[in-house]
Amino acid sequence: MNFTEINNNGLVEGFAVIKQCDKKMAKNGNAYLDLVLSDKDGEIFAKLWDYNEASHGKYENDMFIKVRGIISQYNGHDQLRIEKIRPVVESDNVNVSDYVKSADYTGEEMYGFLLNTVNGFKDEELTKIVTYLLENNKEKILYFPAAFRLHHAIRCGLLMHTSSIVRLCESICQVYPFVNRELLISGAILHDIAKTIEFDVKDTGIASGYTVEGNLLGHLVMGAMMVKEAGEKLSIDSEKSMLLQHMILSHHGEPEFGAAVRPLFLEAELLSQLDLMDARIYEIMDAVSGINKGEFTNRLWALEDRKFYKYNDATLKVDII
Repeated sequence: MNFTEINNNGLVEGFAVIKQCDKKMAKNGNAYLDLVLSDKDGEIFAKLWDYNEASHGKYENDMFIKVRGIISQYNGHDQLRIEKIRPVVESDNVNVSDYVKSADYTGEEMYGFLLNTVNGFKDEELTKIVTYLLENNKEKILYFPAAFRLHHAIRCGLLMHTSSIVRLCESICQVYPFVNRELLISGAILHDIAKTIEFDVKDTGIASGYTVEGNLLGHLVMGAMMVKEAGEKLSIDSEKSMLLQHMILSHHGEPEFGAAVRPLFLEAELLSQLDLMDARIYEIMDAVSGINKGEFTNRLWALEDRKFYKYNDATLKVDII
């Protein structure tokens, strides 16, 4: 943990994200908080004894906080006994992306890349509908993750995943010039747009779970609904809107993986394959980045329960802008 040492008695202070927070009762009958705090450097167990919500405040998972306390050893691990705790405020002048796992680019940089790409389209209707949906969801798009767990489950992960696929689309279209480039890129930008509704996400940009809509409908159905509604409002050609809806509904490829229908035209198939490829590249590289050269990862259930071997020093770094 990147805490600042205040004295030689183990007193430290710093900023952290609450990864886990449980209110419990001590043997003396007093409440306390049992926490796991994290930043980009690691995690630490923490306790706030004699907890009183009225005086200490209310805390929950994924909150960004400032703490002061004493670090000591407990069962072979560092543990922070919290003396002071509060939520981070604007005057602290700290950026949450410095304390949570985040994309290599800022949300504003990646959003600008997507917007510039769309504004260069020749098809004015595709420009209109994609821009409309981007702008209407901009606030969340700028920091949302692409997943609750697994691939791109990081701050700004949604834009990182989307921008990566758009770059892949551009490359595909150079090899196969008959592909409808603007339709393919439009589908890529919109395929996960409803994740802004699907996930419950705090200001940290990390998903803590699914919303009611996310559980009942899912981002494929909600995304298609968003496109249909926008298309009708903007008077977009009905077939063009339907093609985009199909790309969203089918981008998981197979019904067993959540697709409402299998891809039924070229650009839909390409989007499905590129989405899967980018997700798998991220999951593999994220897994091997946590081990040493010459070692195997743990089994990755999302990748057919395979273990992956790290034979070089490559790291998860993308070039998407």
